[in-house]
Amino acid sequence: MSTGVALRLEGVRRVFEDSLHNQFAVIAGMDIRIEAGEFLALLGPSGCGKSTLLRMIARLDQPDGGRIVREPEGDRAQTAFVFQDAHLLPWRNVVDNAALPLELMGVAKPERREKALAALGQVNLLEAVDRYPAQLSGGMRMRVSLARALVTEPRLLLLDEPFAALDEITRFHLDVQLRELWRSRRMTVIFVTHSISEAAFLANRAVVMSRRGGAIKLDRIIELPEERTNELRADPRLGQEMKLLLGAIEE
Repeated sequence: MSTGVALRLEGVRRVFEDSLHNQFAVIAGMDIRIEAGEFLALLGPSGCGKSTLLRMIARLDQPDGGRIVREPEGDRAQTAFVFQDAHLLPWRNVVDNAALPLELMGVAKPERREKALAALGQVNLLEAVDRYPAQLSGGMRMRVSLARALVTEPRLLLLDEPFAALDEITRFHLDVQLRELWRSRRMTVIFVTHSISEAAFLANRAVVMSRRGGAIKLDRIIELPEERTNELRADPRLGQEMKLLLGAIEE
């Protein structure tokens, strides 16, 4: 059963201004519905508005037109955002970094430690709870960031190229881990990536955005098994999904 929220984007528009004060619409009138519990991948060329769209969904930025509706509406604790950089506090150990959102919410120390440990257990980091960020690999730092996002039990998880700076083997492992976390929690996930293989492997649905104006060039249900393991990467079905996504990007 899904614990996620549904989203409706109706005529969403975001306009920016260049150095010569010329205005241009990064996103011009986007309409899309995202169902509760979906795992949606957003793809498209650099500068097409993927990250801008994610920030508006997170309410870190406001659209210049249209609206974004959540169903049901709720407080900000329902949403968690994972950035490309882990953004850990270097003076705090792993468990205290993971517990930070709960601390900011005023949760008592025993409870926030318990919940942080549970989240770290979900990303297989219990052996590193007393280490500091400088003592962690890039993949481990990203897992702390993911645990910190999960600690509030969000209904909407937004990820902006979180694994882009990692080596391929580490990315493969984290892809599998993230997919399994989604399967167990069924929150709504929106994952921005430049990687066609990552989008096809992770998501149940992939949306390809055009280079200008945020138009949707392809909106496709990914026809792959519910359980995704690294063995799937050699499966011709994954290759076929990647081919369709690549074709839409290259048009």
